[in-house]
Amino acid sequence: MKSNNGIACAAAAFLVVMAIVLSPQAAAETIKIGIIKLAGNGPLYIAKEKGYFAAEGLTAEFVFFTGAEPISSAVLSGDVDVGATGLTAAFYNLAGQGSLRLIAPNINDAAGFPLFATVVSNKAYAAGLKSYRDLPGHSMAIATLGSTTHYALVLIAQKLGFDPASIRMLPLQSTPNIISAVTGGQAESGIVAATSAAPSLQRDDMKLIGFTGDVVPWQTGVMFVATRTANDRREMIQRYLRAVGKGRRDYAAAFIGADGKPTESSTTSDTLGLISKYVEQPVQQVKQGISYVDPDGRLDVQDVLSQIAWYKSQGMVKGEFEPKTVIDMRYVVPLPAK
Repeated sequence: MKSNNGIACAAAAFLVVMAIVLSPQAAAETIKIGIIKLAGNGPLYIAKEKGYFAAEGLTAEFVFFTGAEPISSAVLSGDVDVGATGLTAAFYNLAGQGSLRLIAPNINDAAGFPLFATVVSNKAYAAGLKSYRDLPGHSMAIATLGSTTHYALVLIAQKLGFDPASIRMLPLQSTPNIISAVTGGQAESGIVAATSAAPSLQRDDMKLIGFTGDVVPWQTGVMFVATRTANDRREMIQRYLRAVGKGRRDYAAAFIGADGKPTESSTTSDTLGLISKYVEQPVQQVKQGISYVDPDGRLDVQDVLSQIAWYKSQGMVKGEFEPKTVIDMRYVVPLPAK
């Protein structure tokens, strides 16, 4: 028969083993998040750095891409669990087929927050291309047809009353290609991420005519998952969204005032440093590309539906489907109608 000491030791050992097995770290579920290295993804970087994902039993792994469209494909294939990037025709096509579901907003293009910079070559600027109204009749370098930058240009054209078709689109696939084409004079203008444009603008290799959000605010980026994930891993998605929500609130506290305008606070400097680490850009460059996010994580549903309608009218999104089915209302919090 075992002694009391022996039983006590065995019990203690059992409790230690169970504590290890049941600890949050041991039970952590890995979640792969497909993103682009943008300052606007700050809420995600914050959630990882400050342990908000870990507190929800999640090990977050960022998988970085150079464009939005490949992220949609990666989510569909299962190479990443969640995509956080700009809305594109490619996303809407897959979502319309029932393969992807939008679960939360990410980045908004908004006044005062320089997300996309519209730039022109020095030669074109000298020849008179100095404003958005001067764009008709000129070439514009964008990532791809049906991309976020393409749609932003369309919104600007509609707002200012000129035909988007009057601009010759040059789909160049990547930001480096766009910047190279504009600085080299092969493209008269281009739209790129503001932080990516900053070095060339500082060297005066090209000129800035404006930031798109100052003309047309819109729901630019979202978070989405494969439909099978939305249906079968609901508890994981809820934990993910809680962690991101905490990161979003910290991001807003650092950069967004109660009036929705840019601000600075006691946490701004540290938060810029944290974001700089993940996007691998100097703090001053990051500061020039801080994007707006809704502090409460609300999606501009009406704007998303308007986007779908435009893409369908252009033949870029095909097939018949109810636009609202793209948005998974089990997870989405709608922004109140304007």
